Amino acid sequence: MPVVREFTLPDLGEGLTEAEVVRWLVEVGEVIAIDQPVVEVETAKAVVEVPCPYGGVVTALFGAVGEEVLVGAPLVTVAVSPGEGERPLAAVPVVERTVERAAEVERPLVGYGVAEPDRGGRRRRVGGGGAAAVARASAPVAVAVPVAAPVPVPVAAAVPVVAGGVPAVISPLVRRLAREQGVELAAVAGSGPDGLIMRADVERAVAARIAVAPAAPAVVPVGAVPSGAGSVVPLRGLRKAVAEKLGRSHREIPAATCWVDADATELMALRRQLNAVPGPKVSVLALLARICAVGLERFPDLNSSVTADGSGILRHSAVHLGFAAQGERGLVVPVVRDAQRLTTEQLGEELGRLTEAARTGAIAPAELTGGTFTLNNYGVFGVDGSTPILNHPEAAMLGVGRIVAKPWVHQGELAVREVTQLSFTFDHRVCDGGTAGGFLRFVADCVEQPGVLLRRL
Repeated sequence: MPVVREFTLPDLGEGLTEAEVVRWLVEVGEVIAIDQPVVEVETAKAVVEVPCPYGGVVTALFGAVGEEVLVGAPLVTVAVSPGEGERPLAAVPVVERTVERAAEVERPLVGYGVAEPDRGGRRRRVGGGGAAAVARASAPVAVAVPVAAPVPVPVAAAVPVVAGGVPAVISPLVRRLAREQGVELAAVAGSGPDGLIMRADVERAVAARIAVAPAAPAVVPVGAVPSGAGSVVPLRGLRKAVAEKLGRSHREIPAATCWVDADATELMALRRQLNAVPGPKVSVLALLARICAVGLERFPDLNSSVTADGSGILRHSAVHLGFAAQGERGLVVPVVRDAQRLTTEQLGEELGRLTEAARTGAIAPAELTGGTFTLNNYGVFGVDGSTPILNHPEAAMLGVGRIVAKPWVHQGELAVREVTQLSFTFDHRVCDGGTAGGFLRFVADCVEQPGVLLRRL
């Protein structure tokens, strides 16, 4: 007889506790295979597809698009045939876009049932139970069917239980948002099925309150036009994680920045020579990554971080090089592991792979964490300089501006050269200006005279 297996949101690694539903990839009543992706979620690190370890008929989906789901909370339930529609417990595959599989809960398939909120605010499955069970539900209970025959089944997330005038809210995250924004849920009209209050409803209530709030008296200069009321854009997903990390970095790290202009003409000429022969193309970023890896061998204090309690400095043995890349949902920092062991060509291939994965949103969360040093090529945005905020808990970041033709004194004569500005931001707790300046000067020397690298290779 078929049984219902409940698949919960798995631990996606790196301490992530929740994810936002971006897109459902299956529907209720659909027959799915083992390890088929069922939902696309956005974490604080990336957008990932979550595969389900069960094969059979999808009987319920938990969470609407835009709703946040906690790790361990139900995602889907699947009716499977015993011993046939599940992955063996001893054979857990390594899935690139998730870190672990979720725990399973096996229940007899008496009826597909409905979802009711438990004491903690999470939804639980209610199986068969005769007329009493049907009376508690706001939708009919489906009967048991063979796994191979998909049938219409009520979506569990769309059946809130409301009694005594209690607002139809299931998600604890919606309740928290309402509490933080001072929204009275009893006055909010839910847009979800059966009047379920979604996060979007609370956000609309906040925006409406701001729009009708009377403007505070203000002194307006003569001729100036006061701006109209704005709107509140909640910090969610990746943007929220970035805001929290940068805020913490700004509060905790006493950062300083130094910079220098460098003549990159010879570096660009070297790149053209390397790309003139058959083989993978070498990018400017790959050359700079190689220079950084060598420079950190000479100045190991900069490949470090201050311990969480502030009592010591953790010096890292490997260079895990992060670099800024533009993704579908904002700027992310993929990490090249053990960059000090890679050749320039290998660095170029790995940088290219991670950049493409970030651009398409297919990058794994584990590839966005664990960096020890960051290379920030903000020159791609057409700017010359920057004083960035460090990527906490890292102690240093090299910034590279655009490479542009400028008048330059070369060998005692004025000439047009390809010049870039290099900036170096560092945690003043791990080193003094002499160390930081020494590293930056070494990088500038390698940019101006790439042959300097041969002494360290």
